[in-house]
Amino acid sequence: MEGIFITMIDKKNRIQKEEKAVLVGLVHKEQTEQQVNEYLDELAFLAETAGAIAVKRFTQKLSHPDSRTFVGKGKLEEIKKYVQGKDIRIIIFDDELSGAQINNIEKEVDVKVIDRSDLILDIFARRAKTAQAKAQVELAQYQYILPRLRGMWKHLERLGGGIGTRGPGETEIETDRRIVRDKISLLKKRLNEIDKQAFTQRKDRGEFIRVALVGYTNVGKSTIMNLLSKRDVFAENKLFATLDTTTSKVVFENTPFLLSDTVGFIRKLPHHLVESFKSTLDEVREADILLHVVDISHPAYEDQLGVVNKTLQELNAFDKPTLTIFNKMDLYEQRTFDEWLEESTKQEILNDLYERWQNETNGNAVFVAAIEKRNLELLRKTILEKVRQMYRVRYPYKTEFLY
Repeated sequence: MEGIFITMIDKKNRIQKEEKAVLVGLVHKEQTEQQVNEYLDELAFLAETAGAIAVKRFTQKLSHPDSRTFVGKGKLEEIKKYVQGKDIRIIIFDDELSGAQINNIEKEVDVKVIDRSDLILDIFARRAKTAQAKAQVELAQYQYILPRLRGMWKHLERLGGGIGTRGPGETEIETDRRIVRDKISLLKKRLNEIDKQAFTQRKDRGEFIRVALVGYTNVGKSTIMNLLSKRDVFAENKLFATLDTTTSKVVFENTPFLLSDTVGFIRKLPHHLVESFKSTLDEVREADILLHVVDISHPAYEDQLGVVNKTLQELNAFDKPTLTIFNKMDLYEQRTFDEWLEESTKQEILNDLYERWQNETNGNAVFVAAIEKRNLELLRKTILEKVRQMYRVRYPYKTEFLY
């Protein structure tokens, strides 16, 4: 039974390559139409990362989601008519659905239905490489599925029959719940063991200043990690290219420090996924300095910056010394300037941008284009100053690192 159930979860969460998808978003009192369109843009990128192609979007204005089918009856009928006769394999909702809602929608449209959380879990399952990341993703998958079992598995709500099933009278759905709870407990124990090993490894690193790269997903953290550490960390123009924390010893002008690249954050990141990955994010909590990388070319970069700051607050890491690295300045200029704009006007716009964010960050901002290696030396110099300053505070007796 357990083997069958686990196989079911794996199949459910794995989108087949190049599936055609329909996206659905809801405009309500907590989400404006503009926000929903931005979220659906990101959802389309998530779908592409998972191997699906978004071919159509549906939005609806409702004061609150329909408890039965999330969207209204008329909108659901519109979606059903669109997918009929087309090779649409999956419908992705931008907000979390209950098990009952998923079940009801699938009955109506006869197409596989998932939500944003399920999609993110699918991507994480594909990206996980180490034993820790795989265990974290599997834990999040089970925590996601547990409260949805009743709505999605009503056909199992009957007493088990046959030899070996008589006795306590446990229904099959109760058996499934017990299996999932046991699996969650086992995974938590396994992660605790991995965490203890990771903690010992971190303690063995010695008295070095620790610097961690943080930021929204796909802002260029891994590219900057490669440039600063001269390592070949996997970097790709897709969401969540990096799941596992990578730590390297870096030396600038005879001053060593430890630099870590961490998993990216995202809007509406499933709570159970944040909980599962908290051990991976210990590098953030235990860092002396944070390098907050921002994709300034993204139209919603300020919202992304806010999402990261909120997540850092949840991790009790928001008050750490932070250098904000505004990356992709080359793309920002392409998006902002046209070919007829005078150079003096361009410079004035850039100066206003620099001045604004220097004020916002109390002078702790650097503007770079990592791919072009623009301002890389300034970035190195600024990081070096902050590392040396932290050595003076944390390890004042290590004078060999201060000059």
